[in-house]
Amino acid sequence: MQRQTTLVKPNETTKKWYIVDAANKPLGRLASEVAVILMGKDKPSYTPNVDCGDYVIVINASKVSLSGNKLKDKYYYRVSGWTGGLKKRSAGEMLQTRPCEMIEKSVKGMIPHTSLGRKMGKKLFVYADDQHKHEAQKPVVKELKF
Repeated sequence: MQRQTTLVKPNETTKKWYIVDAANKPLGRLASEVAVILMGKDKPSYTPNVDCGDYVIVINASKVSLSGNKLKDKYYYRVSGWTGGLKKRSAGEMLQTRPCEMIEKSVKGMIPHTSLGRKMGKKLFVYADDQHKHEAQKPVVKELKF
């Protein structure tokens, strides 16, 4: 008897809301775990061509940790498109001024760079402190594996 792989259709998926606390967690490990939840790879009904992942709320983004000398040696680049329009910020500067953007960039770099990946990226909500505005969705606290 042959086994058949079950492929989930978009209307058959159920989405949950999770809260992840980023306080004192390494940035890369946090981002990879959150990306797995957003893609739905932690579910037995994972289907690569369907957005079957859950919503994730990351709180305490300003308290995320970076190991080694990354606060001064790691840089985030962006280009305006004009000549000489390269802007760069160190990770320490990003952590002080834009901690939410720092986590969003690291998570979105770990999900697919396709239209489905952009849809998955919209299910990520990052807040610098422990306050968020998603109480109506009744999110569940998710403990990460590391």
